[in-house]
Amino acid sequence: MIASSPITAATWSQRLRHLLLNLLVFSLCYQTANWMAESNHIQRNIAFNFETQTPFIAWMIIPYLSSGLFFIGSFFYVTSFGDLRVLSHRIVLATVIATLIFMVYPLQFSLLKPMINTPLYATLFQFLSIADRPYNQFPSLHIAYCVIFWQSLHPNLRQRPARIALAMILLLIAASTLFTYQHHCLDIVGGLLLGLSTLQLIRSDSRQTSVAFYYFIAATIVVLIGSLALTYWFALYISFSLLLVGWAYHRHNRHFLHKKAGQHPLWIWLLFAPYLAGYWITWKLVQYKERQHPAFTQFSQQLWIGRRLTPHEAKQLPSDCVVFDLSPELSEASCLSKQHYWHFPILDLIHPPTQLIAEIAASIHHEIALGRVVYLHCAMGYSRCKLVANHVFSETKAIQ
Repeated sequence: MIASSPITAATWSQRLRHLLLNLLVFSLCYQTANWMAESNHIQRNIAFNFETQTPFIAWMIIPYLSSGLFFIGSFFYVTSFGDLRVLSHRIVLATVIATLIFMVYPLQFSLLKPMINTPLYATLFQFLSIADRPYNQFPSLHIAYCVIFWQSLHPNLRQRPARIALAMILLLIAASTLFTYQHHCLDIVGGLLLGLSTLQLIRSDSRQTSVAFYYFIAATIVVLIGSLALTYWFALYISFSLLLVGWAYHRHNRHFLHKKAGQHPLWIWLLFAPYLAGYWITWKLVQYKERQHPAFTQFSQQLWIGRRLTPHEAKQLPSDCVVFDLSPELSEASCLSKQHYWHFPILDLIHPPTQLIAEIAASIHHEIALGRVVYLHCAMGYSRCKLVANHVFSETKAIQ
């Protein structure tokens, strides 16, 4: 995908999509860690002796719960799509890292809450107890989120009093984690360090969607959630495979699947089976969804474009056509890979280098100049083949 300009305004659908993603990640990760700690009857804590003197302030439940309003509202307050993306990435990263720590070193809060006499505050604490447990202590996600909220929201506040008010509210939320008996002092320090770390790992100038980032996050979530629903080693295998994919995207390595003559070697299947199987299933779903539409279309007189074809669909192509395969994720139909076949792998979901597009276009022009018909395809036929075909068409039009 092409990087968005920093001044591009975020749409409502984009805001909702990022919010729902973060709510889903938080719900899965946080509740899983809570459930594991409770199931294992965790009792250890990292409280200092002096913390037994910490006063309990019941009204602090109001700022404590208001963190949820900031969580939701921040996605609708940032202005640009780039800022929205950075905010979303930071919150996801903080949630996942914290959950990893919760599961590796689970803790329990050590102090007992006193009797709450005010009906309003008692109701709010009862509401909190429905969704939370005295676990998931270090680091405090409330604190990490406060750091992220401040960094994302204060640039949009031009008036100094508004910034001071925001800082005071966030500091009040941070303080409430102590005085509502939700966290200990070291949890606060850990949350602060986590929040600052996310600011460094996801820089404010990171405007381009990182596919690698999402694969890394997915790999972590698989370990967290999959270790419960699946066997641990199977979850670890899937996670390792996704990490390898993320690393390939991070390095922009379009040859990482080593596809030769339209097929993947056995060792690639052993390493990337979850990834390859996921694409194959998606391709089958697209095939079913588009069953009422042709699998490929004629783009110009000698150029056809579409998705990866089944052997039956391939028979409908013009005879002796030259195949240009842009998809590294799916093996080619054997009847096509045995004829005039070219493989130019392009990573999905990211914009390919201009030089690569020009190289593919030049090869297509060469085949067309020889009087041959070309079939250009990617995995699903939605983006990569159309991008290259448009480039070929624009060059042809320029020559004419």
